[in-house]
Amino acid sequence: MTGPASPRRRAVLKALAGLGVGGPVLHRAVAAAAEAGDVSPEMVRRAEWIAGVEFTDAERAQVARAARESLADFDALRRVEVGFDVLPAVQFNPAPGLAPAEGVARNRAVPIASPPVERPASDDDLAFLPVSRLAALVRSRKVTSVELTRLYLGRLKRFDPLLKCVVTLTEDLALRQAEAADAEIAAGKYRGPLHGIPWGAKDLIAHPGYPTTWGVPQFKDRALDVKATVAARLEEAGAVLVAKLSLGALAMGDRWHGGMTRNPWDPRRGSSGSSAGSASAAAAGLVGFAIGSETLGSIVSPCRVCGSTGLRPTFGRVSRHGCMSLSWTMDKLGPIARGVEDCALILDAIHGRDGLDPTAVDRPFAWPPAVDPSRIKIGVPSVDGRPTDDREDARTLRALGYEVVPVDLPTRYPAGAVALMLGTEAAAMFDDFTRRHVEEGLNEWPETFRVHQLTPAVEYLRAARVRTLLMQDVARLFDQVDAFLARGADLTITNLTGHPSITFPVGLREREGRQVPRTVTLTGRLYDESTLLAVALACESAVADPSRRPPIEAFLAGG
Repeated sequence: MTGPASPRRRAVLKALAGLGVGGPVLHRAVAAAAEAGDVSPEMVRRAEWIAGVEFTDAERAQVARAARESLADFDALRRVEVGFDVLPAVQFNPAPGLAPAEGVARNRAVPIASPPVERPASDDDLAFLPVSRLAALVRSRKVTSVELTRLYLGRLKRFDPLLKCVVTLTEDLALRQAEAADAEIAAGKYRGPLHGIPWGAKDLIAHPGYPTTWGVPQFKDRALDVKATVAARLEEAGAVLVAKLSLGALAMGDRWHGGMTRNPWDPRRGSSGSSAGSASAAAAGLVGFAIGSETLGSIVSPCRVCGSTGLRPTFGRVSRHGCMSLSWTMDKLGPIARGVEDCALILDAIHGRDGLDPTAVDRPFAWPPAVDPSRIKIGVPSVDGRPTDDREDARTLRALGYEVVPVDLPTRYPAGAVALMLGTEAAAMFDDFTRRHVEEGLNEWPETFRVHQLTPAVEYLRAARVRTLLMQDVARLFDQVDAFLARGADLTITNLTGHPSITFPVGLREREGRQVPRTVTLTGRLYDESTLLAVALACESAVADPSRRPPIEAFLAGG
């Protein structure tokens, strides 16, 4: 059995991989020679098959010389300490031809007018209200922020043993913020619909004074002296941070260093991920709302499982400064709540450029929007070439006055293969873990990191170019429709292209003897969350039952 690769051997592997000739077989082919400090043309010849190339003798000699010359460069680069918060000098733009927007205002959204809201008779009923109704109660001082904060802190403590959704309670901070909110509102300084509303942060969002663990045991006690932009903007809006909520280790799944986060509708099962705690806590009425993140399904998936309402905004809508990076060209932050309008109110508070995340942009967002259903087309993707525009959610939208038309999702390009960009970027982000053979508590990441250490730069850039072609095909799809009803197959496509999606519950279905949520996911045009949310709100208002809630009291009692 051989031991770990030496630094020199690893450097040779990296050099050849960067030249497009890396792969698992290369390790066996070059191990002995690399230890001796030599890279020969014969080593290159043995590695050619894994890269799918065949060099001439002269070319092999050139590659071997280049690999030897690269060793000094690699050694020099590895002596530079690069923090997790340092971005590469490249960035993704989902709409490269779009001119910048100037003078975009934030925090102008107001809830859609509704009859006066009275305080519910029970604390349980109060805890499950959407933000739009909690805001009316707080503004009218029928409920204080301190009352709400104590209510949610109590519920977090009571139900976390069942759901395992809390990493850290921020109780002292929350009570200070709630007292300040009540004092401001009493003095007539009302900041808007999030003022005094308790929220939870996915624990990849940094806040000074509290650990930011990224879901892994290696960072369980680590505190970052930085306040994420999303947390700062919610603080400006008067929201109250009550907890750091669980995420699957390094944003994968629902297993973290504290266990597995559970589905409040069926605690026998996980909540999916990686915004596991955010979706579970929102669905269980443990916070007013939460912030999650998505790279490849981490808002949509747990919201589908837990019956929360989650908005994955357009890539670049929300600054990621102060948040863990997994894929610099795919990561997105977004709200998770108990209603579509809640997501609109939260997005209004957090969107826009901050000068700290170079991908964050200013684009207009209006709420309430002025949308005429008769002028909106909703696409329904076919399945295996068969039309599906008679499905229940399509019938609902048609009854609401929207034009529903069949569409075909782009299939010319292999979106799954393009997604190797995610694995490669993640491997680069956590390169130090791989080099130190860190595996504890990382779920399936170690294998992914190792595999993508050997992704040649040529193949990564080829994937990026195919991504451009995929973006063009999806742009042509949106020449036909304003939004489309999503299904599982499009999740990879639309995360690669950066389009926004909203997931929300519309009913229940039975699974293994338990009632679990049935949800709808809609995907919209780039930066057109206003139309997307308006369509979703109309659908939600027509079919959703706000009285539905998971029977977590019964589960806690052993039911």
